[in-house]
Amino acid sequence: MGTLSHTPTDDALTRRFSDFATLGEALDYAARGVRGLNFHDARGGLKRPYPYSELRADAIAHAYRLIAHGIVPGDRIALVAETAPEFAAAFFGAVYAGAWPVPLPLPTSFGGRDAYVDQLKQQLGSSDARMLLFPQELAAMASVAAEAAGVEGHAYEAFAERAAPEAPLAQPQSSDIAYLQYSSGSTRFPHGVAVSHSALLENLAAHSHGMEVREGDRCVSWLPWYHDMGLVGCLLSPVANQVSADYLKTEDFARRPLAWLDLITRNEGTTLSYSPTFGYDICARRISSQTNIADRFDLSRWRVAGNGADMIRPDVMQAFVDAYADAGFKASAFLPSYGLAEATLAVSIMPPGEGIVVELVAETELSGAAGHEDRPQRFRAIVNCGKPARGMTVEIREEDGTPLPDRAIGKVWCSGGSVMEGYFRDPEATAACMVDGWLDTGDMGYLSDGYVYIVGRAKDMIIVNGKNHWPQDIEWAVEQLPGFKAGDIAAFAITTPGGEETPAVLVQCRTSDMEERARLRDEIRERVRSITGMNCVVELVPPRTLPRTSSGKLSRAKARNLYLSGEIQPYDLAA
Repeated sequence: MGTLSHTPTDDALTRRFSDFATLGEALDYAARGVRGLNFHDARGGLKRPYPYSELRADAIAHAYRLIAHGIVPGDRIALVAETAPEFAAAFFGAVYAGAWPVPLPLPTSFGGRDAYVDQLKQQLGSSDARMLLFPQELAAMASVAAEAAGVEGHAYEAFAERAAPEAPLAQPQSSDIAYLQYSSGSTRFPHGVAVSHSALLENLAAHSHGMEVREGDRCVSWLPWYHDMGLVGCLLSPVANQVSADYLKTEDFARRPLAWLDLITRNEGTTLSYSPTFGYDICARRISSQTNIADRFDLSRWRVAGNGADMIRPDVMQAFVDAYADAGFKASAFLPSYGLAEATLAVSIMPPGEGIVVELVAETELSGAAGHEDRPQRFRAIVNCGKPARGMTVEIREEDGTPLPDRAIGKVWCSGGSVMEGYFRDPEATAACMVDGWLDTGDMGYLSDGYVYIVGRAKDMIIVNGKNHWPQDIEWAVEQLPGFKAGDIAAFAITTPGGEETPAVLVQCRTSDMEERARLRDEIRERVRSITGMNCVVELVPPRTLPRTSSGKLSRAKARNLYLSGEIQPYDLAA
């Protein structure tokens, strides 16, 4: 067997920037060239080059199998999103059949089998999937989830061996739904974002325009394909913009983070790669003083070092620059962006070359709390997340919807062709965030000279290390412990003195026994860690402490403000 070769960076095929009516049409065009996807092992060695022509052939065969199996346009096909050719072929196969692929997560290293089976079952039910396809090595868990949800399940490998009799393929309109995207944190309360072909391709065109994609660009990614940044930014964008891409599995990056930088170094054409803040953080920390940076790495061609998916921390970005300057990394390569699945992906993108730009904002402005004249003023560095993506309009509004002027902090709203039409079969959740074509992102920020600055989340989502966690899931997990009930727990995100985000869990506690309180705190902390993989701050508070809305619902935002201002006083367990 000859030596494997990567798909080329350059191609004689004329570049088109996502100007297609449908995603299938985009792959049809990319398959006319020689570029494609490339899958690597844990050490970054090439395992399989996968030209777009081969991906298209495999996808069409999958479409024939699905059609022969009775799948019709609009059916949902759930796919466990491993970073592998099998997922890519099945995803595009569903698209060619007119079905909606639904990428679902891989199991994490925490939470265990039961938590993963329950997550798959919830999302299979929410998407009303006809079928679940999964890697053979996950058959023990995935088949149990499929059976529990009343859905047929098949391993990718077994399904690919079925007959693929030719049949007429679907002819979707650009307004038809292309796929369903779930938040990576949606477990007990999943919301599937229905993304149309036109919304996707408009966002991908804006993405390539914002990053100034050009000849000679090549992408490297370790981001998971069930997350919008990994799926849209690092799989569908390379297809629609005819860019060759190289992949590490997410779990391989987690074990050997520097393999990411090794891959960028070895693949000489690499110019584009994205990561949340924590990816840069881990790589900056992993370098030892004994490593000769300049000998091992060459990051000089890395033109766009994208950053998104969680709050961008300038101190971490500076640490990465300090660690890798000798390898040729330029601070100007950093490209902050802001987006969310409800807008397909990108809402704002920093123009390439401008790097990390920060503004110092008083903490009292950020929290909306009144300042204390007897306390020194604290400031936080807020990162510029760029200009609204092409075709996207951003407004900052008061709670009542009144637009705010430049540099006034409020809720971030956006409008444009890539904003979702709604959540799948969830009109209430859709109505809660969509008004006249405008999306309430749930985030807080401000505009300054046409640039978007994000200061935090108004919505309840807790995002740590790029992963979303619904506070309801944390609260529900604690409610399962003996002695607690709904309404006793409030979960929200806080920022530590070091600038890191972590969950805080306030729990109304009825016992006065100090030893029992300490035991409960440790049990709650362990319970949350087993569900989310996160260490959290657990505070026990007196009964009837947690604030309610006028309708009697728990107010997490008010609980957070009262806790941070010191008006909610937890029990002192050290007393």
